[in-house]
Formats: sequence, C-alpha cells, structure tokens
Amino acid sequence: MDDHIPVGQGFDRLAALDPDAVALHAPDGDVTRAELAAASNRAAREFRSLGVRQDDLVTIGLGNGFPFYAAVLGAWKLGAVPQPVSAKLPPAELAALLEIADSPVVVGLAAADRPSLPPNWRPDPAQSADPLPPALPPSWKAPTSGGSTGRPKIIVAGQPGWTDAVTERAERLRIGGPGDVFAVTAPLYHNAPFMFSLIALLRGCPLLVLDRFDGAHVLEAVSRHRVHWFYAVPTLMGRILRLPEEVRAAADLSSVQTLLHVGAPCPEPVKRAWIAWLGPEKVVELYAGTESQAGCQIDGVEWLAHPGSVGRTTWGEIRIGDEEARPLPVGEVGEVWMRYPPDAVPYRYLGATARAHDGWETIGDLGHVDEEGYLYLADRRSDLILVGGSNVYPAEVEAALADHPQVLSCCVIGLPDEDLGARVHALVQVDGEVTDEDLRAHVAARLTANKVPRTWERVDGPLREDTGKVRRSALRAARLHSQ
Repeated sequence: MDDHIPVGQGFDRLAALDPDAVALHAPDGDVTRAELAAASNRAAREFRSLGVRQDDLVTIGLGNGFPFYAAVLGAWKLGAVPQPVSAKLPPAELAALLEIADSPVVVGLAAADRPSLPPNWRPDPAQSADPLPPALPPSWKAPTSGGSTGRPKIIVAGQPGWTDAVTERAERLRIGGPGDVFAVTAPLYHNAPFMFSLIALLRGCPLLVLDRFDGAHVLEAVSRHRVHWFYAVPTLMGRILRLPEEVRAAADLSSVQTLLHVGAPCPEPVKRAWIAWLGPEKVVELYAGTESQAGCQIDGVEWLAHPGSVGRTTWGEIRIGDEEARPLPVGEVGEVWMRYPPDAVPYRYLGATARAHDGWETIGDLGHVDEEGYLYLADRRSDLILVGGSNVYPAEVEAALADHPQVLSCCVIGLPDEDLGARVHALVQVDGEVTDEDLRAHVAARLTANKVPRTWERVDGPLREDTGKVRRSALRAARLHSQ
C-alpha cells in the first residue's frame, strides 16, 4: 500500500479502512478513527476561517486529550505546521513565542494580538466534516525549546509531512502496528510524547491518552488497557516504583513489549528496578535532541553490560570534542557534537542560531565515550559548576541524591562563593524527616568531597516537570535575585 501521501490524508485512509476502530482512549471517553477524522476536518475549516493557510504555524496550547489531536490533524490538513506549547504557558512567554512563530491563530491560550480559541475548545460542529483536498505540510512538527535558557526557540523539523517519512522510524523505536495500544504518559507539548504518539497514530495504534501523571493512575490505566508500548520519563518511573508493593503487584504489565524512556537522566536504581520488573530486553533508552541531528539507543541487555551509558550511535554521527568540535581522546569529558546523515533534511531554528563548527552541531551536552563507542553523558555545559577549579556536574550529584530512599526529587545548582568561586547548592523534596547531615553523608559516601553540596534547601513540591525536565537556570536565577 502506498504511504507516500500527506499525513492528514494518511490518517483519513486509516479511518476509511476501519472507521469504528478506536483511535484514542481519551480522558473523556473513546474516540473512533471516523470521529477523529471528522473532527479534524471541522478543525481545519475553522482554522482556515481564522486565517490559517498553507505553510503557516498553528500554535496549540491544549492539554492532553481529543481536542489536541483534532487540532494537530486539522493543521496538517491545511498544509500547516502544528506548533505545540504548554497549556499553562504564561502570557509573557506566549507573547515572546508568537513574535517568532507569527501564528495566525492560537488554540487553547489567549493572545492579545490575534484570534484565539479557548482552553475548552472543541471543533465547531457547524463546520463540514467532509474530507479536504490533500495538502502537504512543509514540516510535520515545530516544537518549542529554550525553557532552560529563558529564551524561546522553535525547532522546525526538516522532514515534510509525508506519512511514510514520518512513520519510517517506527521499527527502530519498536512502535507496534494496528491494534497495539500506545500509552501517552507525559504532556503532549513536549517533543517526545508528541512525536512518538503521532507516529503510532499514523501506524494505526490506538492511543491511551492520559492527562494525569501520578503513578497509581498511570499504572492502573496501562494495565487495564493492555498497553503494548509505554513511554515514560524517569520522574514517572520513580513515582510508580514508590507505590505500595501491593499496588504494583496487582498491576498486570505482561502486555508491555517496550518501555522507552528519554528526556532526562534516569537514576541507576530506577533503571535497574524496571529492568528487573519487565525484563532487560523491554527497557529501551533513547538519547537525542529535538533537533535530531544524531542519536543513541540502548536496551536493558546492553545497559547491564555498560551501566550508565545511553548507548552507541544509531543514526547520524556523534563525537566528543572541545569547544570548537576538535575530537578529544576516548574517556575524556567534552562536548557532545553531532552531524546529520548525508541524506537527512536538517531542521531549522526560529529565534535561535545553532552552535556549529565544520558541519558539527551541539545542543550543549557534555559526556565521554568508552573504547567500544558507548556514550556516557555528564551534564549540560550551561549547568556545569566550577568549584575551586574543578568541574562538578549537577546530574551526577542529583543521581547520588536520588538514591536516598527519602528523596522524592532534587535539583543541584551552583551559587556564588567568595572562596571557591561557586558552591554546590541542593534543592530537595523529601518524604518524612531527614537532616542535612544525613543527606550530606549519603552523597559523601558516593562522590568526592568537592561534589558534596555545601548548602541545602527544602522544597514542598516536585522539582521536575511532568516532562522530566528541570529548569536549573531559572531556579538559580531566582535564588541569585533573592540574595
């Protein structure tokens, strides 16, 4: 069957083949393929009436649910590019982003200078549900980034919206085929759940779309819907492991063939626990930026032989280099530089410029490779703490803290110090009573003295978002401002 058709029509073809098949197990009920196809046609006509045309970006600030997918498919059917953002995006951040995106319409958020559709938007039933003429989006997605720096940027995928081009990576990601349930367990404005779930949708997989990410709710839903492919950030993986033993024992995860995690470092105890639960061949980790110049992948079998690694390069090229991309020796920490495969169509930034040298690009990660080519990440260059001339990588300290049984979440930042230049400061969310000395001793037993936090701060809520991301630079800026 020819898949070289635009993505909007690719989904319509699935709907024509089996209109009553479930497309979405959504928070407010199941949605069939026929219902989603009709809703997206109505959405497309509504967007067009508000000024959306071929090649435009459509800013979508909706929560996880049926309207989100209707809006994405509706944009595709006009030859436009979906540009997802958080449904909780503050007005100032939205205004800065729209200055870059210049979207004709904003869905789910209020913009002062252009048409906006409300947070409870659903496709207008007065619009026709008839199919639209085929239209090819110049790019199939345009997610945002820049939360860690405070400056928004949009990453426009180089890949046009051909169905076969979008779904070609499904085998590498182990995404199943028609009838295999795919679980959406993170906010859809984040690139990974957006990308993976739409690939699955175009493959004919029913999507279990969750809008609550507490461990008990997710575990029960994954078990009840007999999920085949389960995406989870390490934060959620940890939440599930902290559930009472009887709750975890009652969950039937025998249907799960792949648990894929990406987007943040996974603490080693969490990784080992999931490998023991599901089996090492089913736990897969992916490392790549939204820009997708290159990437690594590793399953639990390989990881047990190379603990801590994110794998070997599976597409594109990766090398460790200095600030000008000159290669460094095996084992030496440097910047992770990436290069596209020769036949790839590169992304483009709106609102930013890539750091590049001689065809190599970096997104700011630091790491090293071993003799066998396995990559081990250290941290982001922007988060590095220089303590008395020694490099301290926050992710390493956070991993040691996360191993403490009473630490629910943590973040490590550098703050000014008159003597050493910077000091290691730890923010922690804990369960129960635990002293600074207890935490300090726990870290000191695992890391050298210069990496042990000198100051501590308790917080009441999780430090990582449901996407698994932590905004270290924003947390640091807030503390510098209060001093």
